[in-house]
Amino acid sequence: MASIAMEPVMLVDGGFSTQLSLYVGNCVDGDPLWSAKFLETNKQACIQAHRDFIRAGADIIITNTYQASIEGFKDYLNLDKEESIELIKESVEFVKKAIALELGDDSYGDQRRVLIAGSVGPYGAGLHDGSEYRGEYVETTSPDTMIAWHTPRIEALLEAGVDLLAIETIPALAEAEVLLNLLKKYPKAKAWLSFSCKDEEHTSHGERICDAAARCWSVNSNQLVAVGVNCLHPSYV
Repeated sequence: MASIAMEPVMLVDGGFSTQLSLYVGNCVDGDPLWSAKFLETNKQACIQAHRDFIRAGADIIITNTYQASIEGFKDYLNLDKEESIELIKESVEFVKKAIALELGDDSYGDQRRVLIAGSVGPYGAGLHDGSEYRGEYVETTSPDTMIAWHTPRIEALLEAGVDLLAIETIPALAEAEVLLNLLKKYPKAKAWLSFSCKDEEHTSHGERICDAAARCWSVNSNQLVAVGVNCLHPSYV
């Protein structure tokens, strides 16, 4: 039998907020900014949590920006737009520092390289009402509104030097298409995209996962490296 060529398996880090809680206590859940608050209020804890995952063998570290947004930082940290953008960029520097502290020059040598994925959470995460697990907001929110919300976050992550984007917990195909079309403005960028799901076959908004994945590839196969699912009950996988 002919051997089947397989791409090497890469290990992504785990739940950042859970690991962060070891250093900041049980004050992450319930905060409107979730773990992104600590980009400003406890920078060393963020770096340490990233270091833990590198030490555990992760090949890809995701930035602590899932719930980060210009509007959120303005409302809950009293930062202006420029300060918010700089804080998002700083999240990437935290990962770079963690890599340097754990691996030194080896992180860019032949032995081991750790990649940085910039976390891009859904528009619904900024609504603070669990919408990322339902997705009904795509029925009343225009593509232009979502583009305006996502663009400064994505640009900040790319300018800070992430290796790719981790577009996470997207509840509806409509928002996935908005993001994949937006990505075309940055032709050198790569991304993976994962959906939140309500059962074994459907996204949170109700599209069939197989159809949604196929549509994503048709929209932007040049920049999309993978389509998957995340933040769902393990029995659905």
